[in-house]
Amino acid sequence: MKVLNNLLLKRTSTYVVGIAASVFFFERAFDLGTDAFFRSYNKGKLWDDIKDKYEQ
Repeated sequence: MKVLNNLLLKRTSTYVVGIAASVFFFERAFDLGTDAFFRSYNKGKLWDDIKDKYEQ
């Protein structure tokens, strides 16, 4: 805990950068996870799955 305090929580600027980096990576991971869930749940209904039937 002392290491965390010395690295991130001692100055407000590093605290804000740490929060911003955490939010960025969380958003990216959440986006990839929900996209994978959506694609697996709707497999066979998406355009990528059925476009061969309609293209000439």
